[in-house]
Amino acid sequence: MAKVYPFNGLRYNTEKVSLFDVVAPPYDIISPEIQDALYNKSEYNIVRADFGKEFPEDNDTVNKYTRSGELFEKWLKEDIIKAEDTPCFYIYEQVFKSNNSKYSLKGLYSLVQLCDFKENIVLPHEETLSKAKADRFELMKTTNANLSAIYSLYLDEDKSMQEFIEVLSQGNPDLSFGTEDGVGHNVWIVKDKEATDKITAFFSDKQVFIADGHHRYETALRYRDYMREQTGDMSEDAPFNYVMMLLTSMSDPGLLVFPTHRMIKDMPDFDEESIVSALTDNFSISKIRFTDGEYDEIIMSKLRNCGDEIQFAMYTGKDYYYLLKLKDVSIMDSYISDKPEVYRRLDVSCLHTLILDRHFGINMENMAQQKNLLYSRDSKEAIAAVQEGKCHCSFLINATKISQIKDISLLGEKMPQKSTYFWPKPVTGVLFNSLG
Repeated sequence: MAKVYPFNGLRYNTEKVSLFDVVAPPYDIISPEIQDALYNKSEYNIVRADFGKEFPEDNDTVNKYTRSGELFEKWLKEDIIKAEDTPCFYIYEQVFKSNNSKYSLKGLYSLVQLCDFKENIVLPHEETLSKAKADRFELMKTTNANLSAIYSLYLDEDKSMQEFIEVLSQGNPDLSFGTEDGVGHNVWIVKDKEATDKITAFFSDKQVFIADGHHRYETALRYRDYMREQTGDMSEDAPFNYVMMLLTSMSDPGLLVFPTHRMIKDMPDFDEESIVSALTDNFSISKIRFTDGEYDEIIMSKLRNCGDEIQFAMYTGKDYYYLLKLKDVSIMDSYISDKPEVYRRLDVSCLHTLILDRHFGINMENMAQQKNLLYSRDSKEAIAAVQEGKCHCSFLINATKISQIKDISLLGEKMPQKSTYFWPKPVTGVLFNSLG
């Protein structure tokens, strides 16, 4: 099963920089405005290497990827980033609030041997976009490093590893810092060989479920094959056969999944009445006028209280929204009979199959190009996009359950793109892994 090892992590030298100034959100949620702010925060902020700026004069030999490689090498030479003196596991904790409740989420930064998905050891649950994988591949070629970890989950039914992690993190953390979103971050460095051996042994009969980072994992596989071809090195211990992961227990009470909402744009023939009328074939539809309060909060509160029924909301920019309830779960069986039941019962599968594809013509290719479909993890943004005329309508949905993610992965299936949104996101810049 999974081969999980301690490693000589690369990390910022806190005698020379403040972690608050140099860490960044994951690259795929950084807007141009956030990118500018991070650039201004520090000349050593990881965004400059992980998600650098593009310039009009860029070409094949001078571009954001070559600048990333040169910059990362420069930081290593200047001791801004330094290597650990011995192989370690790193316990990473995020302390945060959600819906007025306080949470703690702990995981293990580790090195994990790359496995093709067909080996059934590392399991995906989402489809990926080719553009994002091409971007990450070019970055890996110039930096020869993992600049961020694949966020993954593991089963720990008896909570033995979770309890061991609690024991190992009893004392003061080796690193501690906050970020502007109010999340606290703590790191304990585990060097004791007895402890690291115990962690490696625990995972020897485990599978790993990718939570966040499907694009980067597939890119790591491609980079592995590329390096084997370039170097002829087929040995198991070659650095490019491994990838840095942050491993978190599925039973950790701090593990939260939020929904990703869908917005429809650039449909010349969009007509609200026609769409609603067409949807009555498969859905019971209630037109609900808003009362006092924020529109998105009203909608999400309604959805969260729908139990196990498949429901989502459609907002068209007025002072009301439509609550769409699937009339019968068996309807999905006739549309995607080749998929397992757990897939057919996902809210996001129902939305994509019965509405986006059937009535809007947004198929897999259209989604990959984001031609008529936009995504947002922020329900306020999904509402505002329609109110501001950027989109025709938005579909707000409930979050996918952890148990559904596990079941889909074990069956070897993949959900539609952006079906899950784990929060809070591990920040980029805590640790790096050299592939050179």
